[in-house]
Amino acid sequence: MAITNEQIARINELARKKKSADGLTSKELEEQANLRRLYIDSVKESLRAQVETTKLVDDKGNDITPDKLKKIQKDKGLRD
Repeated sequence: MAITNEQIARINELARKKKSADGLTSKELEEQANLRRLYIDSVKESLRAQVETTKLVDDKGNDITPDKLKKIQKDKGLRD
C-alpha cells in the first residue's frame, strides 16, 4: 500500500510537534508510530518491486540474474 502525501505531511507535522515544548499526547504518539510503520512498509514494498523487475547482465550481455530472482520474476509472469 502506497503512502499518500497527506500522510507524509501528517508524519512531518507530528515530528515538529514532538520537538516543540508541547510534545505529543499518547494518542498522537500511537498515530505517529502507525504512520511511520505505514511509511516503512511502503518503502519496502517499492524497493521489493524495483528489485524484482531488475535483470542483471555482464559486460558481454549475458544474463547473470540470480536464480532466486529469476524464479520470482517467472512466478510473476515477468520472465519466460
